[in-house]
Amino acid sequence: MIRLSNRILLGLLAVLALSVSVSACGDDDDSSSSSSASGATSTEAAKPGELSDDEKAANKIQPVDGASGSKLTVGSKNFPEQFILGEVYAQALQAAGFTVKTDLNLGSELVAYKSLKQGDIDAYPEYTGTSLTSFFKVKIADVPRDPQQAYADAKAAYAKANITALAPTPFENTYRLAVTKKTAEKLGNPTKISDLADEAKNLTITGYPECGQRTDCLLGVQKAYGVKFKKFLPGQNTYQILRNGDADVAFVFTTDGDLAKGDLVVLDDDKGVFPPYNISFTVRDSAAKKLGPDGEKVITDVQKYMTNDILQELNARVALDKEEPKAVAADYLKNFGFTGAT
Repeated sequence: MIRLSNRILLGLLAVLALSVSVSACGDDDDSSSSSSASGATSTEAAKPGELSDDEKAANKIQPVDGASGSKLTVGSKNFPEQFILGEVYAQALQAAGFTVKTDLNLGSELVAYKSLKQGDIDAYPEYTGTSLTSFFKVKIADVPRDPQQAYADAKAAYAKANITALAPTPFENTYRLAVTKKTAEKLGNPTKISDLADEAKNLTITGYPECGQRTDCLLGVQKAYGVKFKKFLPGQNTYQILRNGDADVAFVFTTDGDLAKGDLVVLDDDKGVFPPYNISFTVRDSAAKKLGPDGEKVITDVQKYMTNDILQELNARVALDKEEPKAVAADYLKNFGFTGAT
C-alpha cells in the first residue's frame, strides 16, 4: 500500500465532498479564497483516494514510440519544490521508455537557464513569471496578470531561444498574504487583502528581507491597496514569526509546505499585485523533437493533478517531514495511477 501523509489522509473526505459540487479553478490555495491560476480542469481537485481503478488505469503512462534509446537529462533549481518536480518529470519520462538522467540542484534560475541553453541539460521546470522577468527583461509591473497570457508571452520568448515551453501547471507558486486563524477572527475574518485596509496601520507584517524592496511584494501591496503597515519585520522564517505572534501578517508562497498544516488563512490578491508563477517544463528544441507529441503529452498529463494543495502536501513531506524528493515524486505518480499497478 502506498503511504500518504497524515495530512492527505485527513483531507481526502473533505476534498471529495467539495469536488462533487465545485469544479477546481487552479486557485493559489485551493482550500481558501484565492484568485484563479490557469488551465484548470474539473479533475484538479481530485486526490489519490478519489480515483477509481478505471481512472487510474486510464492515467497509466504508455510507452512512447521512438522513446527507446532516446536519452534526456532533466534538471532543476535548488530548492525542494524543484527537486520534486524534476523527479516527477524524469520518472514519468522513464515510464514512457526514455533513458533519463537527472541533474538536480543546479542553482538559481540563471544557472539553470544557462545549463539549458548550453545543452548541459535538456529540460527543467521554470516559473512563467520568473522566465519573463529574469530571462526576457520584462519589468515586474508589465508581466501579464492573466496566467495564460503570461505563459503565452514566455512561450513566444523561449521559442526565439530555440526552447519549447510546454503547457503550464494548474498550480502557481506566488506570493500571498496570510494570517493565523486567531488573527483572522480578531480582524473580522478577512478573505482578501483589501479587507485589511482599515487595520493595516496597526499590523506588523513579516516577509523575506528582499520583500521590503520589491514591487511584487511589500512595495507593490502598499501601493496597489493604498495601505501602510505599522512595521515590516524581515526574517527568514516567516511562519515561525507569524505563529509566535511577533507579526500579524506574513508574506507566504502559495505552495509552501507550511500551509498544509491548515492553521493559516491565505488572503486573495483581489487587486492582482502578484504576477503568475505557474510551472512550464522548458525543453531544448532538439530534445522536444525526441519527445514528440506523445512525450509532451506525458508531461502535461502528469501535471493535471498539480493543484496548490497537492504541491503543499508534497513540499511538506520534503521540507518538513524530511522525506526524499525521489520517493515523494514516485508516490505522486503511483497514487494517481501514472506508474505502478492499477
